[in-house]
Parts: sequence; structure tokens; C-alpha cells
Amino acid sequence: MPLVTVHVALNSGDAQLIRSRLEAAGLHPVLKDELASQDLATGGIKVQVPDIEERDARIAIRAKSE
Repeated sequence: MPLVTVHVALNSGDAQLIRSRLEAAGLHPVLKDELASQDLATGGIKVQVPDIEERDARIAIRAKSE
């Protein structure tokens, strides 16, 4: 199952917070490039979910930021 990026964080704290919120919503997030994020040229830490969970993940992220 392919993964899609639903959030890009510039620090580990933000990435972990989003990951926790998605897990609490019953989704299956993974973090990509967490160790490489010390170099901002990598584009930050990517929070990814299986493609079939993309819509629900985006809704969960948006609901928490409102």
C-alpha cells in the first residue's frame, strides 16, 4: 500500500504531535526523514499515511488546527 504525505513538519515535536493525533483518530501514520530533518534542505519531516487513509488524515489534521 503506497504512503502519501499529509503534513510536513520542520521539527520533531510538531511531527510527533501530528503523528499522535492521527494515531488517536485510528489511522496508521509513519514519519519519514525524521533523522535527516536536522538539515532543512531535506524538506522537513514528512508525516505519511497509507493512501486509503489520506482523506481521513487531512480531516483530522484540519480539525485539530481550527
